[in-house]
Amino acid sequence: MTVEIHPLLLCGGSGTRLWPLSRKSYPKQFTKLTGDESLFQAAARRLSGPGFAAPAVITGADYRFIVTEQLAGVEVAAAATMIEPEGRNTAPAILAGAIELHARVPGTLMLVAPSDHVIPDAAAFRTAVQAAIPAAQAGQLVTFGIRPDRPETGYGWLSLHTAPTAGFASVPQPLLGFVEKPDSVTAQALFDSGTHLWNAGIFLFSTDAILAAFATHQPDLLDAVSQAIALAQKDLGFLRLDPTAWAECDAISIDYAVMEKADNLSVVPYGGAWSDLGGWDAVWRETPSDHAGVVTAGPAHAIDCTNSLLRAEDSQQQLVGIGLNDLIVVAMPDAVLVAHKDRAQDVKQAVALLKQHGAVQAETLPRDYRPWGWFESLAFGGRFQVKRIHVHPGGALSLQSHHHRSEHWIVVSGTAKVTINDEVKLLSENESVYVPLGAVHRLENPGKVPMVLIEVQTGGYLGEDDIIRYDDIYARNAVADG
Repeated sequence: MTVEIHPLLLCGGSGTRLWPLSRKSYPKQFTKLTGDESLFQAAARRLSGPGFAAPAVITGADYRFIVTEQLAGVEVAAAATMIEPEGRNTAPAILAGAIELHARVPGTLMLVAPSDHVIPDAAAFRTAVQAAIPAAQAGQLVTFGIRPDRPETGYGWLSLHTAPTAGFASVPQPLLGFVEKPDSVTAQALFDSGTHLWNAGIFLFSTDAILAAFATHQPDLLDAVSQAIALAQKDLGFLRLDPTAWAECDAISIDYAVMEKADNLSVVPYGGAWSDLGGWDAVWRETPSDHAGVVTAGPAHAIDCTNSLLRAEDSQQQLVGIGLNDLIVVAMPDAVLVAHKDRAQDVKQAVALLKQHGAVQAETLPRDYRPWGWFESLAFGGRFQVKRIHVHPGGALSLQSHHHRSEHWIVVSGTAKVTINDEVKLLSENESVYVPLGAVHRLENPGKVPMVLIEVQTGGYLGEDDIIRYDDIYARNAVADG
């Protein structure tokens, strides 16, 4: 009889170490860092198919529509999408997933996986998961340890009683304990010992076992999360956890909350490739390079460079590096990062510095993603702004009006359905329409292909909060753009 595993994809976090590509408005799990799919899409696909039930996802409100769109892109439907009122680390998130799943399928197996990891050999990883099933069915809390290939200081480590078996076969064995992110001397000793693995933060256990562990070691957290689930509100296809109860949850990791206290721990060694892409040095390491160790992406070119990453994100750019060694250069339309590869973990300092100076680039991408598509600002002046707006097939902006600006729309591809007060019309490519200040209006894409238009705004105030929203098919709040 095949045992069905229920994945829980952890999809929160803002990811500052991969700035400027990853930002709070669009963190790294949604970006295409190493292939044609985002890290989140690759995780969803990796944990689907025979032996896997539809995944549950827990994420933040700002990312809920991105999650839905990206899952649709890989033809995966979520069994549940839970919305955290605020990030509270991994323990409350995993506990919420366990309570929700236990209500649907009592006592079943849940596989907890971050959505921003790179695991190139999906089949090998699924084999390791299958090997963990007997231990999880027996009530063990199973974690997965990665075979280390260097004395890494950026990961936590796992201590084993004995070294993994020859060939690094995925065989469950007792877990001795956890080691926090070490300094370089300690990391070298752990690496040399042969009895330590990297902590991947991936777990398999039954809902019975993990709920019992929380009841024993974190009863207050269990009460708070249970209340957040009990008072949760359904919102379209999402489940919004109750914010008042959620605020009572300690911000604590699953390791601190439960794993380091439990005595029913097992570990499955995994010998395949793995990375959490915790910095640009990891992206360089995990991406195929040329004979000189140079990785280029986008319109980027290297002349006499070695062991460097050159990445340009805009097709209108041309990034050229000359004589670079051990450097990371990432060019975005609105920000450029240049750093020594050894300082990759310090990129978060750049984000902090920009926030101190009030720079929007610290957290916000030029492209703003919405449930109906996205927009980006092309030009901005004292009393005008020019945007490119991309609306998905079937997408619709809210019915809205503005106090301080008028708008002129020019369709450049697709078909737009435009409502202005009581008038409704269809616009095709090269057609335009004027939206007067104060007019109640809506923009929709009734077609089967994306619709793109140029919007020219004019007025005394062009902020995104200048809106009165009358109706919205996505049930968003009354004040927001689009």
